[in-house]
Amino acid sequence: MLDISTMIQCQTVITTFEMTPGTCQDLLDELTEAYAVFISKQPGFISAALHVNDAQTRIANYSQWQRREDFQAMLRTDEMRTRNRVIGGLCKSFEPVMYDVAEVFG
Repeated sequence: MLDISTMIQCQTVITTFEMTPGTCQDLLDELTEAYAVFISKQPGFISAALHVNDAQTRIANYSQWQRREDFQAMLRTDEMRTRNRVIGGLCKSFEPVMYDVAEVFG
């Protein structure tokens, strides 16, 4: 379960994807399948969520990992490198950025 907290020691990764409305569902399907079949099974994975904007031109992905190295190791696998080539073909751009939770409200 995704629990945003400053008390949890973990690595937060927010990835934004920019695409056209015509490829949004294809990209969402690809990301959903990647999480269900591969990413969620990787060491250090805690949780993730996918968010789509109303115009279907952006997807935001919020994920948490036990350690920065766990996320980086997942990205370096042959399977994820292959998946990222497919994902890259479905969007104009995507960029994962690592964050620390600074404050939480609510």
